[in-house]
Amino acid sequence: MKAGIKNSAIVLFLKKSGIFIWEYFAFIIVFFLALLPILEIFLRKVFVTGVRGSSEYVQHIVLILSFVGAVAAYLEKRHLSLGAILESFKSERLKKFFVILDGSLKTIVLFIFTAAALSFVLNAFSATDKAGVIPLKLIGLIMPVGFFLMFLSELREFKKTAAFLIPFLIFIAVLYAFDSIVSSLCALLPGVEIYPAADAIKTKLSWLFGFASGPLALIFIIVLAASLFLGNYIFVVLGGISLFLFTRAHGVLDVLANENYVMITGSSIPAIPLFTITGVILAESKAGERLLRFFNLLMGRVKGGLILVSVIMCAFFTTFTGASGVTILALGGLLSFMLIKRGYSEKFSYGILTASGSIGLLFPPSIAIIMYGVVARISIKKMFVAGIVPGFLMMLCIIILGIANSKNIPVSKEKIPAKEFFDSVKGAFWELLLPVVVIVSFFAGLTTIVESGALALLYAIIIECLVYKDLKLKDMKEIVKKSLVMLGGILIILGIAKGLSYYIVDAQIPEKLAANLVATIKSKYVFLLLLNFALLITGCLMDIFSAIVVVAPLIIPLGMSYGIDPVHLGIIFLCNLELGYLTPPVGLNLFLASYTFKKPLNRIYSYVVSFLIILLVSVLLITYVPAISTFLYRMFPEL
Repeated sequence: MKAGIKNSAIVLFLKKSGIFIWEYFAFIIVFFLALLPILEIFLRKVFVTGVRGSSEYVQHIVLILSFVGAVAAYLEKRHLSLGAILESFKSERLKKFFVILDGSLKTIVLFIFTAAALSFVLNAFSATDKAGVIPLKLIGLIMPVGFFLMFLSELREFKKTAAFLIPFLIFIAVLYAFDSIVSSLCALLPGVEIYPAADAIKTKLSWLFGFASGPLALIFIIVLAASLFLGNYIFVVLGGISLFLFTRAHGVLDVLANENYVMITGSSIPAIPLFTITGVILAESKAGERLLRFFNLLMGRVKGGLILVSVIMCAFFTTFTGASGVTILALGGLLSFMLIKRGYSEKFSYGILTASGSIGLLFPPSIAIIMYGVVARISIKKMFVAGIVPGFLMMLCIIILGIANSKNIPVSKEKIPAKEFFDSVKGAFWELLLPVVVIVSFFAGLTTIVESGALALLYAIIIECLVYKDLKLKDMKEIVKKSLVMLGGILIILGIAKGLSYYIVDAQIPEKLAANLVATIKSKYVFLLLLNFALLITGCLMDIFSAIVVVAPLIIPLGMSYGIDPVHLGIIFLCNLELGYLTPPVGLNLFLASYTFKKPLNRIYSYVVSFLIILLVSVLLITYVPAISTFLYRMFPEL
């Protein structure tokens, strides 16, 4: 009995110690992620030269951050999916079958990615390859370790439902990862002849490898695609499809790990975690209440003033978090209470807030725009400028519909005391200054996009912890933990989706598609209409980040074939995906609104219909009137 108690105490101690170490490790790497770009700004201005190798350090910190976050998100079951449709099944046997299928797919895919990542790290980097003074081989090990920890987590979960299948599943995974495993062994055991024995095994089992790279791979691809609708994680589905496509094409799976590494260590990618953490800090503080008070006093005494306040607030938060989910979860309760209290119906209040949840994705420093610029290799500054007018147009459409529903809402005629108004200005002043600081520093050329993100994060910490004192410095640990789970889900998708994107480009699918489409459809406007329809469906089924990486390489050559301005094409792309968040039956905002407002999905569908229609009109205007997107950035050719 005492031994059992002692063992339980040891397990509990180790568990708590592990959590403690993980949280502080995450906090430390985020600290350095923000510190290095800030030092770079300071030293560059004072001593002309910056920190040697700082960009390499920052990029590889993001690699570590992404896999630590991905593992954390996996343990907490927080990776992005289309929702747990399995819960709607009444038959327990059917439900159990699909749980086993889902676990099987995850187990196979994660094991293969572990082997491919290990092979890539051991073979791609030499002893002289370093990020600053740290060997890349050492940093890169975070990739196979991260995938392996997720594999172990899935295996532990999965053995409860289908232990008898585990040996078979591991055999299938080894079969697909065979070449990567052999490459890893050769790198680990230099001088030992492994390839002859491996070739002999392949020759003897050629029928099995042939079947695995042919019909079996095709079956896996179809089943994986279908599993997306059963709640399988998006990154597992995209990763699995790319793995089995490469297997069918007899490609080396290490390429997928290489593409993952290249994407996550991209020069502009560190801006994503920096701006995301900034947004979470604002959401966790009382910034929303102060901004709401200011905007409400500024516009609350005019017809539809609270509508303006709500839409502007949602746009502000979405711009900095890059995720409409954070906006709805952070502001939905507060703003819906204000709207209903003012006299708006529940249906209208929940509808407008759901529709406004992603309305800020076109404004700087939008993470979606940064991501599109990276993938499409377009100037991020041009994309920022091009998104301003379309972003305001979409906001205006929601505001007009909101004001039209405000005719029976009484407006207070009571004058606002000057002191109260100036107190609200004073209260929200530093938060109102945040976008100004970021945008001016970036567009004036004083900072890069990554340095702007670090500046925004430092600024947010100072004003929320030291000026307003809503948060304490010790609260940053919890905020980093919360941000990391979100970032792990986003960044792992970006890295995994890049492998699928590589296959699409390598197989020359965009060129073939462009040739066939141009031969079939002569009109640019018909093509644009089809593009709107296709992207709307894409926006329903995929999160915006994976859609950018996977779908953008397909449509960019198509746009070029029809002579469409690449910046305009990017804005069309993002507008449609933004609208996809609202499109039934599986738009992401609909699920989040259902969770936040505690209403069934079918009710949420009915709430957003009118907003969906008017936003569709604005997207069509943006699509067919290119000047809406292009005239502003063409005024500044130096961008």
